[in-house]
Amino acid sequence: MVADFDSQACALAHGAVEPAPDGRAVVAVFDSPVATHLLHFAATLGYRVALADPRLDGAGLADVTIDAGTDVVVTDHDRPELGAALRDALASPARWVGVMGSPRHTAPHVAALRALGVTEDDIARVHRPIGLNIGSRTPAEIALATLAGLLADRNNRPGGFAF
Repeated sequence: MVADFDSQACALAHGAVEPAPDGRAVVAVFDSPVATHLLHFAATLGYRVALADPRLDGAGLADVTIDAGTDVVVTDHDRPELGAALRDALASPARWVGVMGSPRHTAPHVAALRALGVTEDDIARVHRPIGLNIGSRTPAEIALATLAGLLADRNNRPGGFAF
């Protein structure tokens, strides 16, 4: 059966045509269960993906491509390298920089960035918490909420059920 689609957008939504590459990329910083799910889901959604972790050989932020289409997601707020990783992400041309963390707890990245001499304006560019507020608890749910938030932000949408 051949479907008759009224528009390119409809054909795309039904999987009849492949999306054109749009330069979207996600870099997950720090190897973690959330990073594993985030990169898997992002690749499925058509993002270029990369993992940056200074503990992995040749896998720090300097070793991955970051451009104006890249969203950088720091997936562990307890790592001692947190400040340096965020400082480097903020110095890159990344479109968006965020770090996981609950709004109920002190944001450790602020003190870490101040100690490294990062300006208050740059510190304010770091998104925290990240993702849509869906009550996520597991690594897969956190990754899903994060990607949904990134998609909403890219598409200038509020997320949630507000249209």
